[in-house]
Amino acid sequence: MEDILREFDAFLRNKRLSENTLESYIRDIKNFLLYLEENKLDYKNIKKANIIAYFLYMQKKGRATSSISRSLAAIRSFYRMLYKKSSIQSDPTLEIETPKIEKKLPSILSLEEIERLLAMPKGEDFKAIRDKAMLEVLYASGIRVSEIINLNVGDVNLKLGYLKCNGNKERIIPLGKIALQSLERYIVLRDKLFSDKEEEALFVNNKGERMTRQGFWKILKYYANLANIQKEITPNIIRHSFAAHLIENGADLKSLQELLGHSDISTTQIYAELYNNKIGEVYKKSHPRA
Repeated sequence: MEDILREFDAFLRNKRLSENTLESYIRDIKNFLLYLEENKLDYKNIKKANIIAYFLYMQKKGRATSSISRSLAAIRSFYRMLYKKSSIQSDPTLEIETPKIEKKLPSILSLEEIERLLAMPKGEDFKAIRDKAMLEVLYASGIRVSEIINLNVGDVNLKLGYLKCNGNKERIIPLGKIALQSLERYIVLRDKLFSDKEEEALFVNNKGERMTRQGFWKILKYYANLANIQKEITPNIIRHSFAAHLIENGADLKSLQELLGHSDISTTQIYAELYNNKIGEVYKKSHPRA
């Protein structure tokens, strides 16, 4: 299995997918191949019915429609690779329809919840100063978790007040005063503690090595619990909150699209829908004859 997964990884990297998508596709195919093994099926000789049976199995396991849809996309890419290499005679995914996904508005934190969260890292030690800087930068920029952990020291310009984000689409993102102050304080301490290391990463762990995705998630959940935030917290909810709060305060969709790095403005429009829904709720609660 490891050999074919390595081949698939190389195939995907030629398509210039985001690191998040690439990791998800590899994980999806690994799960699919394990399912086939358990059912004594050879991935080179399966039919459309076998793939549909796998999706039914996923449904029984309680997997979301969005996860099943992404798995189908991964399986399609996998069999496209096999077909191009002449490892199979026909592609079993050709006539399988993508399941319809119900469009859900993203969950966000209120401004008061964001303020509580950002106020949680306290103290003069490395962890508190680093965590404060990370959370401030995350909310100030709206970047993805993969993008924040991949930031290097050279991507930050404290003097001009921006950071360079090298995600799917390279972009320059301005930072606010509080985020810049927290970041400058952190960088001074980082350079002092790890002057003997050649690590380029902006955010590092206690060993001076690049912060991992899992490490960042743990930090975020830790402070969310301290702040007594009852919602399920993910780095994406901070990104959604950043976007929704900008729209609420008058930002236009085109500018927001550039900041978020969306290739299609229709992806950005969901935040306008979120704001419109909020206006409707406020009206119903506030107007005496609503």
